[in-house]
Amino acid sequence: MTQTRLPVIDVEPLRTGGDAATVAREIESACRDTGFFYVAGHGVPAGLVERLDAAARTFFARPDGEKLAIAMRHAGPAWRGYFPLGGELTAGRPDRKEGLYFGEELTDGDPRAGLPLHGRNLFPPEVPELRAAVLDYLAALTAVAQDVLRGVALSLDLPADYFAAGYTRVPTVLFRIFHYPPQAPEADDWGVGEHTDYGLLTLLAQDQNGGLSVRTPSGWVDAPPLPGTFVCNIGDMLERLTGGWYRSTLHRVRNVSGNERLSYPFFFDPDFRAEVPPLPGRARTTATGEPRWDGADPVAFTGTYGDYLTAKVAKVFPDLFAAAKKPG
Repeated sequence: MTQTRLPVIDVEPLRTGGDAATVAREIESACRDTGFFYVAGHGVPAGLVERLDAAARTFFARPDGEKLAIAMRHAGPAWRGYFPLGGELTAGRPDRKEGLYFGEELTDGDPRAGLPLHGRNLFPPEVPELRAAVLDYLAALTAVAQDVLRGVALSLDLPADYFAAGYTRVPTVLFRIFHYPPQAPEADDWGVGEHTDYGLLTLLAQDQNGGLSVRTPSGWVDAPPLPGTFVCNIGDMLERLTGGWYRSTLHRVRNVSGNERLSYPFFFDPDFRAEVPPLPGRARTTATGEPRWDGADPVAFTGTYGDYLTAKVAKVFPDLFAAAKKPG
């Protein structure tokens, strides 16, 4: 495994009116090179992350019966709640992790409440502090994601508010908490197998145990935790929007630390109901021409982001998808 460190980008100027042009150039370089970078200067209090981590660890230490009381099947097509070890698939293989799925907390009267992957969250009554920590974290990371997208827009010679005024004016916000038991270095399974993310941006907080690796032009490199930062990577929809100028990057997780590992991926994606055509002036000819790992082509996809996302998640949780399609 190559030990090359991914770039660290201070995004404070994007939220304080500083030298945004320099930040945009750094983002462009990172997105063209690896599609991954660390975000510093984000303004999220360390205490919020610590509060979330403490509540999550309390939840995963609870008995299986209590965790299964908020299993994802109870949330219907909102696909929120708990899944057990091996309950999520990547490329058809069970992942070695358990987790919780959350999203923006919507009221029953919200017009998006009936859409797949939208609605109310399931929170464990035995860990009441988790609800407040999750909702506070979602609000804080939404602001960070909009800041980063301002830099992305500038890096593409677009107005800084291009995304916030359009695709992410009503974003699709999804959040996961994953618990990875330790595994042997020689094990054949993965905490999460090789994959790309589906939307625009992912912002990842991870504990001190590491395990994330990224495929770069020079090979697989580690993305260890750096204090006070989030790992950021671009997803399939940014690849689509830029016609392949920026490409979503393969990554994977294997927890060989000998400890329990927790991670906190936050996904910030386009409006579920929006189509995602290429950006102005960004032709498909900017793509590298190299085939993707999965044979898919986000640039060629037609339909709404919701169509794309639902099809992808259906492969991750096929049983839930089949149950959601049954009448009644």
